[in-house]
Amino acid sequence: MGFKSVLLAATLVATLAVALSERARFDNYRLYRIQVGTIEQLEVLQAVEQLGEGYSFWSAPVNVDSEVELVVPPHKFGEFGELVERYELEVELSVSDLEQLFEHERRRSTKEAFGWNAYYTLEEIYAWMDDLVARYPNVLTSVVGGQSHEGREIRGVKVSYNEGNPGVFMEGTIHAREWISGATLTWILNELLTSSNEQVRKIAENYDWYFFPITNPDGYVYTHTTNRQWRKTRKPHNILCVGADANRNWAYNFMQGGASNVPCSDTFAGPEPFSEEETRTLSAYFTSVQPKISTYLSFHAYSQLLLLPYGHTTEPLDNYDEIMDIGRLAIAKLSERHGTQYKIGNIAEAIYVASGGSIDWIKGVYKTPIVLCYELRDTGRYGFVLPPDQIVPNSEETLDSIIVILEEGEKRGLHSL
Repeated sequence: MGFKSVLLAATLVATLAVALSERARFDNYRLYRIQVGTIEQLEVLQAVEQLGEGYSFWSAPVNVDSEVELVVPPHKFGEFGELVERYELEVELSVSDLEQLFEHERRRSTKEAFGWNAYYTLEEIYAWMDDLVARYPNVLTSVVGGQSHEGREIRGVKVSYNEGNPGVFMEGTIHAREWISGATLTWILNELLTSSNEQVRKIAENYDWYFFPITNPDGYVYTHTTNRQWRKTRKPHNILCVGADANRNWAYNFMQGGASNVPCSDTFAGPEPFSEEETRTLSAYFTSVQPKISTYLSFHAYSQLLLLPYGHTTEPLDNYDEIMDIGRLAIAKLSERHGTQYKIGNIAEAIYVASGGSIDWIKGVYKTPIVLCYELRDTGRYGFVLPPDQIVPNSEETLDSIIVILEEGEKRGLHSL
Protein backbone atom coordinates (compact mmCIF):
# COMPACT_ATOMS: atom_id res chain seq x y z
CA MET A 1 0.00 0.00 0.00
CA GLY A 2 1.41 3.37 -1.05
CA PHE A 3 1.70 6.47 1.09
CA LYS A 4 -1.41 8.04 -0.44
CA SER A 5 -3.41 4.87 0.20
CA VAL A 6 -2.23 4.74 3.81
CA LEU A 7 -3.06 8.42 4.27
CA LEU A 8 -6.52 7.94 2.75
CA ALA A 9 -7.21 4.93 4.96
CA ALA A 10 -6.10 6.81 8.06
CA THR A 11 -8.27 9.77 7.10
CA LEU A 12 -11.30 7.52 6.60
CA VAL A 13 -10.75 5.84 9.97
CA ALA A 14 -10.40 9.22 11.68
CA THR A 15 -13.51 10.54 9.97
CA LEU A 16 -15.47 7.45 10.95
CA ALA A 17 -14.30 7.75 14.57
CA VAL A 18 -15.44 11.38 14.71
CA ALA A 19 -18.76 10.51 13.12
CA LEU A 20 -19.35 7.68 15.55
CA SER A 21 -18.57 9.92 18.52
CA GLU A 22 -20.92 12.73 17.51
CA ARG A 23 -24.00 13.35 19.59
CA ALA A 24 -27.14 11.81 18.11
CA ARG A 25 -29.81 14.29 17.08
CA PHE A 26 -33.54 13.75 17.39
CA ASP A 27 -34.89 16.40 15.04
CA ASN A 28 -38.63 15.94 14.45
CA TYR A 29 -38.80 12.83 16.63
CA ARG A 30 -42.21 12.78 18.29
CA LEU A 31 -43.23 11.68 21.76
CA TYR A 32 -46.69 10.14 22.01
CA ARG A 33 -48.73 9.14 25.04
CA ILE A 34 -50.77 6.03 24.26
CA GLN A 35 -53.68 4.54 26.19
CA VAL A 36 -53.48 0.74 26.28
CA GLY A 37 -57.09 -0.42 26.36
CA THR A 38 -57.10 -3.99 25.03
CA ILE A 39 -54.95 -7.10 24.98
CA GLU A 40 -54.56 -6.71 21.22
CA GLN A 41 -53.26 -3.15 21.61
CA LEU A 42 -50.84 -4.29 24.30
CA GLU A 43 -49.52 -7.07 22.07
CA VAL A 44 -49.06 -4.67 19.16
CA LEU A 45 -47.06 -2.24 21.29
CA GLN A 46 -44.98 -5.08 22.71
CA ALA A 47 -44.23 -6.18 19.13
CA VAL A 48 -43.13 -2.61 18.32
CA GLU A 49 -40.85 -2.69 21.38
CA GLN A 50 -39.21 -5.90 20.16
CA LEU A 51 -38.95 -4.50 16.63
CA GLY A 52 -36.88 -1.47 17.63
CA GLU A 53 -35.96 0.25 14.34
CA GLY A 54 -35.83 3.71 15.89
CA TYR A 55 -38.84 3.39 18.16
CA SER A 56 -38.06 4.03 21.83
CA PHE A 57 -40.40 3.42 24.75
CA TRP A 58 -40.01 5.81 27.65
CA SER A 59 -42.47 3.70 29.62
CA ALA A 60 -42.88 0.06 28.68
CA PRO A 61 -46.08 -1.62 27.44
CA VAL A 62 -46.71 -4.19 30.17
CA ASN A 63 -50.36 -3.90 31.21
CA VAL A 64 -53.82 -3.27 29.82
CA ASP A 65 -55.49 -0.12 31.20
CA SER A 66 -52.21 1.74 31.38
CA GLU A 67 -50.42 4.58 29.61
CA VAL A 68 -47.14 4.33 27.72
CA GLU A 69 -44.87 6.97 26.22
CA LEU A 70 -43.39 6.14 22.84
CA VAL A 71 -40.81 8.07 20.82
CA VAL A 72 -41.46 7.75 17.07
CA PRO A 73 -38.73 8.68 14.55
CA PRO A 74 -39.68 10.61 11.39
CA HIS A 75 -39.15 7.65 9.07
CA LYS A 76 -41.77 5.69 11.07
CA PHE A 77 -44.54 8.32 11.04
CA GLY A 78 -46.43 6.57 8.25
CA GLU A 79 -46.09 3.13 9.75
CA PHE A 80 -47.12 4.39 13.19
CA GLY A 81 -50.14 6.15 11.71
CA GLU A 82 -51.25 2.88 10.13
CA LEU A 83 -50.92 1.09 13.47
CA VAL A 84 -52.96 3.78 15.20
CA GLU A 85 -55.73 3.46 12.64
CA ARG A 86 -55.71 -0.34 12.36
CA TYR A 87 -55.72 -1.01 16.10
CA GLU A 88 -57.74 2.07 17.13
CA LEU A 89 -55.00 3.30 19.42
CA GLU A 90 -55.88 6.33 21.52
CA VAL A 91 -52.83 8.59 21.20
CA GLU A 92 -51.85 12.08 22.30
CA LEU A 93 -48.91 13.99 20.85
CA SER A 94 -46.84 15.22 23.82
CA VAL A 95 -43.75 16.54 22.02
CA SER A 96 -43.53 17.30 18.30
CA ASP A 97 -39.74 17.79 18.12
CA LEU A 98 -37.67 16.00 20.73
CA GLU A 99 -34.43 17.72 19.71
CA GLN A 100 -35.86 21.11 20.67
CA LEU A 101 -36.66 19.73 24.12
CA PHE A 102 -33.11 18.40 24.48
CA GLU A 103 -31.62 21.72 23.32
CA HIS A 104 -33.66 23.65 25.88
CA GLU A 105 -32.51 21.23 28.57
CA ARG A 106 -28.83 21.77 27.65
CA ARG A 107 -29.02 25.57 27.44
CA ARG A 108 -27.28 27.47 30.23
CA SER A 109 -25.03 30.44 30.77
CA THR A 110 -21.33 29.65 30.51
CA LYS A 111 -20.73 32.21 33.29
CA GLU A 112 -23.10 30.53 35.72
CA ALA A 113 -21.64 28.83 38.79
CA PHE A 114 -22.81 25.35 39.72
CA GLY A 115 -26.44 25.54 40.75
CA TRP A 116 -29.89 24.13 40.05
CA ASN A 117 -31.07 26.07 37.03
CA ALA A 118 -29.35 23.63 34.67
CA TYR A 119 -28.09 20.06 34.37
CA TYR A 120 -24.37 19.30 34.61
CA THR A 121 -21.84 16.83 33.27
CA LEU A 122 -20.20 14.14 35.39
CA GLU A 123 -16.97 16.12 35.55
CA GLU A 124 -18.80 19.24 36.74
CA ILE A 125 -20.68 17.32 39.41
CA TYR A 126 -17.51 15.65 40.68
CA ALA A 127 -15.65 18.96 40.71
CA TRP A 128 -18.49 20.54 42.71
CA MET A 129 -18.36 17.72 45.26
CA ASP A 130 -14.58 18.16 45.58
CA ASP A 131 -15.14 21.84 46.25
CA LEU A 132 -17.73 21.04 48.91
CA VAL A 133 -15.31 18.70 50.69
CA ALA A 134 -12.69 21.46 50.68
CA ARG A 135 -15.18 23.95 52.13
CA TYR A 136 -16.62 21.59 54.78
CA PRO A 137 -13.67 19.42 55.80
CA ASN A 138 -15.04 18.71 59.28
CA VAL A 139 -18.36 17.44 57.94
CA LEU A 140 -17.73 15.96 54.50
CA THR A 141 -15.59 13.03 53.38
CA SER A 142 -15.02 11.96 49.80
CA VAL A 143 -15.97 8.32 49.25
CA VAL A 144 -15.79 5.96 46.28
CA GLY A 145 -18.70 3.59 45.97
CA GLY A 146 -17.33 1.55 43.10
CA GLN A 147 -16.03 1.54 39.53
CA SER A 148 -17.54 1.55 36.07
CA HIS A 149 -16.74 -0.66 33.10
CA GLU A 150 -14.86 2.20 31.42
CA GLY A 151 -12.81 2.87 34.54
CA ARG A 152 -14.67 5.79 36.07
CA GLU A 153 -15.19 6.04 39.80
CA ILE A 154 -18.66 6.00 41.34
CA ARG A 155 -17.88 8.96 43.54
CA GLY A 156 -19.84 10.30 46.46
CA VAL A 157 -19.58 12.11 49.75
CA LYS A 158 -20.36 11.19 53.33
CA VAL A 159 -22.00 13.85 55.50
CA SER A 160 -21.41 13.32 59.22
CA TYR A 161 -21.83 15.87 62.00
CA ASN A 162 -21.64 13.35 64.86
CA GLU A 163 -20.15 9.90 65.30
CA GLY A 164 -22.50 6.97 65.72
CA ASN A 165 -25.42 8.35 63.73
CA PRO A 166 -27.65 5.95 61.80
CA GLY A 167 -26.96 6.10 58.07
CA VAL A 168 -29.02 7.19 55.08
CA PHE A 169 -27.82 5.90 51.69
CA MET A 170 -28.83 8.03 48.67
CA GLU A 171 -28.49 6.37 45.26
CA GLY A 172 -29.11 8.31 42.03
CA THR A 173 -28.96 8.01 38.24
CA ILE A 174 -28.53 4.26 37.98
CA HIS A 175 -30.50 4.80 34.74
CA ALA A 176 -28.33 7.18 32.75
CA ARG A 177 -31.00 9.30 31.07
CA GLU A 178 -32.79 10.20 34.33
CA TRP A 179 -30.89 13.44 34.87
CA ILE A 180 -33.33 14.89 37.43
CA SER A 181 -32.29 12.09 39.79
CA GLY A 182 -28.71 13.27 40.20
CA ALA A 183 -29.73 16.93 40.24
CA THR A 184 -32.13 16.25 43.09
CA LEU A 185 -29.45 14.54 45.15
CA THR A 186 -26.98 17.39 44.71
CA TRP A 187 -29.64 19.93 45.74
CA ILE A 188 -30.55 17.94 48.88
CA LEU A 189 -26.87 17.54 49.74
CA ASN A 190 -26.41 21.30 49.49
CA GLU A 191 -29.45 21.90 51.71
CA LEU A 192 -28.09 19.61 54.44
CA LEU A 193 -25.00 21.81 54.54
CA THR A 194 -26.50 25.27 54.16
CA SER A 195 -30.14 25.31 55.27
CA SER A 196 -31.14 27.04 58.51
CA ASN A 197 -34.51 25.28 58.60
CA GLU A 198 -34.90 23.52 61.95
CA GLN A 199 -36.20 20.25 60.52
CA VAL A 200 -33.48 20.14 57.88
CA ARG A 201 -30.81 20.84 60.47
CA LYS A 202 -32.15 18.02 62.64
CA ILE A 203 -31.94 15.36 59.94
CA ALA A 204 -28.63 16.72 58.65
CA GLU A 205 -26.94 16.48 62.03
CA ASN A 206 -28.58 13.33 63.42
CA TYR A 207 -27.90 10.99 60.50
CA ASP A 208 -24.82 10.06 58.50
CA TRP A 209 -25.55 10.56 54.81
CA TYR A 210 -23.95 8.69 51.90
CA PHE A 211 -24.64 10.56 48.65
CA PHE A 212 -23.98 8.96 45.26
CA PRO A 213 -25.63 11.24 42.67
CA ILE A 214 -24.39 9.29 39.62
CA THR A 215 -24.13 5.50 40.06
CA ASN A 216 -23.95 4.77 36.32
CA PRO A 217 -21.17 7.18 35.29
CA ASP A 218 -20.38 5.63 31.89
CA GLY A 219 -24.00 5.77 30.82
CA TYR A 220 -24.43 9.29 32.17
CA VAL A 221 -21.41 10.55 30.22
CA TYR A 222 -22.81 8.86 27.11
CA THR A 223 -26.12 10.72 27.49
CA HIS A 224 -24.17 13.99 27.38
CA THR A 225 -21.79 13.15 24.56
CA THR A 226 -23.68 10.81 22.27
CA ASN A 227 -27.27 9.69 22.97
CA ARG A 228 -29.51 11.57 25.40
CA GLN A 229 -31.94 8.63 25.51
CA TRP A 230 -29.35 6.07 26.71
CA ARG A 231 -30.42 4.08 29.81
CA LYS A 232 -27.98 1.24 30.41
CA THR A 233 -24.34 0.70 31.33
CA ARG A 234 -21.69 0.69 28.58
CA LYS A 235 -20.21 -2.82 28.77
CA PRO A 236 -20.43 -4.65 25.40
CA HIS A 237 -22.38 -7.91 25.58
CA ASN A 238 -22.04 -9.01 21.98
CA ILE A 239 -20.80 -7.56 18.69
CA LEU A 240 -23.84 -5.27 18.37
CA CYS A 241 -25.31 -4.75 21.84
CA VAL A 242 -23.85 -2.60 24.58
CA GLY A 243 -24.89 -2.29 28.20
CA ALA A 244 -27.23 -3.85 30.70
CA ASP A 245 -30.00 -2.34 32.77
CA ALA A 246 -28.18 -1.66 36.02
CA ASN A 247 -31.49 -1.78 37.89
CA ARG A 248 -32.22 -5.33 36.72
CA ASN A 249 -28.73 -6.69 37.45
CA TRP A 250 -28.78 -7.11 41.24
CA ALA A 251 -28.55 -10.58 42.76
CA TYR A 252 -32.00 -10.88 44.29
CA ASN A 253 -34.78 -12.62 42.36
CA PHE A 254 -32.74 -12.02 39.23
CA MET A 255 -34.73 -12.46 36.00
CA GLN A 256 -37.97 -13.22 37.81
CA GLY A 257 -40.02 -11.00 35.52
CA GLY A 258 -39.89 -7.53 34.01
CA ALA A 259 -36.38 -7.97 32.66
CA SER A 260 -35.09 -9.09 29.27
CA ASN A 261 -32.49 -11.66 28.23
CA VAL A 262 -32.08 -9.89 24.85
CA PRO A 263 -28.78 -7.93 24.99
CA CYS A 264 -30.00 -5.01 22.85
CA SER A 265 -33.10 -4.48 24.99
CA ASP A 266 -33.27 -1.46 27.31
CA THR A 267 -34.24 -3.86 30.12
CA PHE A 268 -31.53 -6.44 29.45
CA ALA A 269 -30.66 -7.77 32.90
CA GLY A 270 -27.17 -8.90 31.95
CA PRO A 271 -25.97 -12.48 31.46
CA GLU A 272 -25.86 -13.07 35.23
CA PRO A 273 -26.38 -11.16 38.49
CA PHE A 274 -23.75 -8.49 39.10
CA SER A 275 -22.28 -8.93 35.64
CA GLU A 276 -21.89 -5.15 35.54
CA GLU A 277 -18.92 -3.58 37.29
CA GLU A 278 -21.13 -0.78 38.57
CA THR A 279 -23.61 -2.99 40.43
CA ARG A 280 -20.98 -5.44 41.64
CA THR A 281 -18.75 -2.77 43.17
CA LEU A 282 -21.55 -0.56 44.50
CA SER A 283 -23.13 -3.56 46.25
CA ALA A 284 -19.75 -4.40 47.79
CA TYR A 285 -19.41 -0.84 49.07
CA PHE A 286 -22.92 -0.94 50.54
CA THR A 287 -22.06 -4.22 52.26
CA SER A 288 -19.06 -2.52 53.87
CA VAL A 289 -21.21 0.21 55.45
CA GLN A 290 -24.46 -1.75 55.76
CA PRO A 291 -24.40 -2.25 59.56
CA LYS A 292 -24.70 1.55 59.93
CA ILE A 293 -27.52 2.07 57.39
CA SER A 294 -31.14 2.36 58.54
CA THR A 295 -32.50 3.98 55.37
CA TYR A 296 -31.85 3.38 51.66
CA LEU A 297 -33.41 5.78 49.16
CA SER A 298 -33.11 5.26 45.42
CA PHE A 299 -34.02 8.01 42.95
CA HIS A 300 -35.41 7.50 39.46
CA ALA A 301 -37.63 9.33 36.97
CA TYR A 302 -40.34 9.59 36.02
CA SER A 303 -43.96 8.84 37.15
CA GLN A 304 -44.40 10.51 40.57
CA LEU A 305 -44.38 7.30 42.55
CA LEU A 306 -42.98 6.21 45.90
CA LEU A 307 -42.10 2.53 45.59
CA LEU A 308 -41.45 -0.21 48.12
CA PRO A 309 -39.74 -3.55 47.51
CA TYR A 310 -40.43 -5.89 45.80
CA GLY A 311 -40.56 -5.97 42.01
CA HIS A 312 -41.13 -9.70 41.52
CA THR A 313 -44.39 -10.02 43.47
CA THR A 314 -47.33 -7.98 44.70
CA GLU A 315 -47.31 -9.85 48.01
CA PRO A 316 -46.80 -7.49 51.01
CA LEU A 317 -43.49 -8.84 52.31
CA ASP A 318 -41.21 -7.86 55.22
CA ASN A 319 -42.40 -4.65 56.96
CA TYR A 320 -44.58 -3.62 54.03
CA ASP A 321 -47.51 -2.32 56.11
CA GLU A 322 -45.27 -0.21 58.32
CA ILE A 323 -43.42 1.35 55.38
CA MET A 324 -46.69 1.91 53.50
CA ASP A 325 -47.95 3.93 56.48
CA ILE A 326 -44.76 5.99 56.51
CA GLY A 327 -44.86 6.41 52.75
CA ARG A 328 -48.45 7.65 52.73
CA LEU A 329 -47.55 10.34 55.26
CA ALA A 330 -44.50 11.25 53.17
CA ILE A 331 -46.35 11.72 49.89
CA ALA A 332 -49.07 13.69 51.67
CA LYS A 333 -46.36 16.06 52.90
CA LEU A 334 -44.74 16.13 49.46
CA SER A 335 -47.97 17.40 47.91
CA GLU A 336 -48.30 20.39 50.26
CA ARG A 337 -45.62 22.68 48.83
CA HIS A 338 -46.38 22.57 45.07
CA GLY A 339 -49.46 20.34 44.82
CA THR A 340 -47.56 17.47 43.21
CA GLN A 341 -49.45 14.20 43.56
CA TYR A 342 -47.64 10.89 44.09
CA LYS A 343 -48.93 7.35 44.31
CA ILE A 344 -47.47 4.61 46.48
CA GLY A 345 -47.13 0.82 46.40
CA ASN A 346 -44.57 -1.88 45.91
CA ILE A 347 -42.93 -1.99 42.49
CA ALA A 348 -45.03 -4.81 41.09
CA GLU A 349 -48.37 -3.37 42.21
CA ALA A 350 -47.66 0.32 41.49
CA ILE A 351 -46.02 -0.04 38.06
CA TYR A 352 -45.31 -3.56 36.84
CA VAL A 353 -43.23 -6.62 37.62
CA ALA A 354 -39.54 -5.63 37.47
CA SER A 355 -37.04 -7.91 39.17
CA GLY A 356 -33.37 -7.55 39.98
CA GLY A 357 -33.50 -3.96 41.25
CA SER A 358 -31.26 -2.35 43.84
CA ILE A 359 -33.92 -1.77 46.49
CA ASP A 360 -35.00 -5.43 46.30
CA TRP A 361 -31.42 -6.56 46.96
CA ILE A 362 -30.97 -4.10 49.83
CA LYS A 363 -34.20 -5.19 51.52
CA GLY A 364 -34.04 -8.86 50.60
CA VAL A 365 -30.43 -9.50 51.58
CA TYR A 366 -29.95 -7.11 54.50
CA LYS A 367 -33.50 -6.37 55.73
CA THR A 368 -32.62 -2.69 55.93
CA PRO A 369 -35.55 -1.14 57.86
CA ILE A 370 -36.54 1.66 55.45
CA VAL A 371 -36.04 1.03 51.73
CA LEU A 372 -37.85 3.18 49.18
CA CYS A 373 -37.53 4.31 45.58
CA TYR A 374 -38.68 7.67 44.23
CA GLU A 375 -39.92 8.00 40.68
CA LEU A 376 -39.64 11.77 40.49
CA ARG A 377 -41.47 14.31 38.31
CA ASP A 378 -43.32 14.27 36.02
CA THR A 379 -46.05 11.92 34.72
CA GLY A 380 -45.09 12.06 31.06
CA ARG A 381 -45.45 15.61 29.76
CA TYR A 382 -41.67 15.97 29.66
CA GLY A 383 -40.65 12.51 30.83
CA PHE A 384 -36.88 12.12 31.06
CA VAL A 385 -36.36 15.72 29.88
CA LEU A 386 -37.75 17.57 32.88
CA PRO A 387 -37.15 21.30 32.27
CA PRO A 388 -34.37 22.78 34.41
CA ASP A 389 -36.78 25.25 36.01
CA GLN A 390 -38.43 22.28 37.74
CA ILE A 391 -35.24 21.03 39.42
CA VAL A 392 -35.64 23.16 42.55
CA PRO A 393 -39.39 22.68 43.15
CA ASN A 394 -39.00 18.95 42.51
CA SER A 395 -36.13 18.82 45.00
CA GLU A 396 -37.91 20.94 47.62
CA GLU A 397 -40.95 18.66 47.77
CA THR A 398 -38.75 15.58 47.78
CA LEU A 399 -36.78 16.81 50.79
CA ASP A 400 -40.07 17.63 52.56
CA SER A 401 -41.07 13.99 52.19
CA ILE A 402 -37.67 12.64 53.28
CA ILE A 403 -37.96 14.59 56.53
CA VAL A 404 -41.25 12.80 57.21
CA ILE A 405 -39.76 9.39 56.34
CA LEU A 406 -36.93 9.86 58.82
CA GLU A 407 -39.13 11.36 61.54
CA GLU A 408 -41.69 8.59 61.26
CA GLY A 409 -38.93 5.99 61.22
CA GLU A 410 -37.58 7.47 64.44
CA LYS A 411 -41.02 7.25 66.10
CA ARG A 412 -41.12 3.55 65.22
CA GLY A 413 -37.58 2.80 66.35
CA LEU A 414 -36.40 1.92 62.85
CA HIS A 415 -33.10 3.77 63.17
CA SER A 416 -31.97 1.86 66.27
CA LEU A 417 -29.37 -0.40 64.74
